[in-house]
Amino acid sequence: MIDTISTEIAEGEERIRLEVADGIAVLTLCRPDKLNGWSWESSRQLGLLADRIRFDPSVRAVLLRAEGRAFCAGIDVSAPGGGITGGSAAERTRNYYEGIRWVHERFAVLARLPQPVVAAVQGYCLGFGFELALMADIRVAARDAVFALPEARLGVAVDAGGDLRIAREAGAGWAKFLALTGRRIDAATAERLGLVQLLVEPDELAAASRALAAEIAANAPLAVQGIKRAVDAYADAALPAALDRVAMTAALTLASDDAREGYGAKAERRPPRFTGG
Repeated sequence: MIDTISTEIAEGEERIRLEVADGIAVLTLCRPDKLNGWSWESSRQLGLLADRIRFDPSVRAVLLRAEGRAFCAGIDVSAPGGGITGGSAAERTRNYYEGIRWVHERFAVLARLPQPVVAAVQGYCLGFGFELALMADIRVAARDAVFALPEARLGVAVDAGGDLRIAREAGAGWAKFLALTGRRIDAATAERLGLVQLLVEPDELAAASRALAAEIAANAPLAVQGIKRAVDAYADAALPAALDRVAMTAALTLASDDAREGYGAKAERRPPRFTGG
């Protein structure tokens, strides 16, 4: 795992870029050559940049976007520090549990920002990418966007609570359908389920999402932030306890033989042979 203590982002190691102008903080996933694949370092940088936004009085809304043809295609398995080690299965499980809890804390810094967050989604929005988009208050998607939680097909749990947020937005049945099958859905289906609030053509995504963030930023900040807090307090009442259960389930599955089989089968382009161990 990467150094989670550092508060610096090394030159050339940016996973996320922050720009602030006209009352809007723009967070851009900036590894298009990797389809903006997620990593421990991505989580660290997200927390650092969200903290900067939180205490910037000039920021009234946040736009979360990505460079390239994908929003985020999931975990970047080639990123440094990808695996967590331990002398025994129990120790690896404990270490994964703490690692996932740490990721939840970084994601929570974004989700609990006082300023509303608008996500602009194009192309692949898979796994951690889908979960990241679900952290936003409002999602705008291009018609070419594709959403999925493929974790069960790899032998692991949904790590960051994306299935819980789908249950909140679309109902428990759809959360189970998407998380248990790993099926992909298109942007029109995501809009029908309430997972996307605005659907636009790909060449309109940048302008439409920026305009929406600007519309929010133009409103009274105390009222806007109070509305967000009130809605979240109602919608997320059961979330903290459920996320702790998610962290433990993720840790158990990430340390399992089935996880090794799932990722191995994907790399070898063959069907996995899960045993439940």
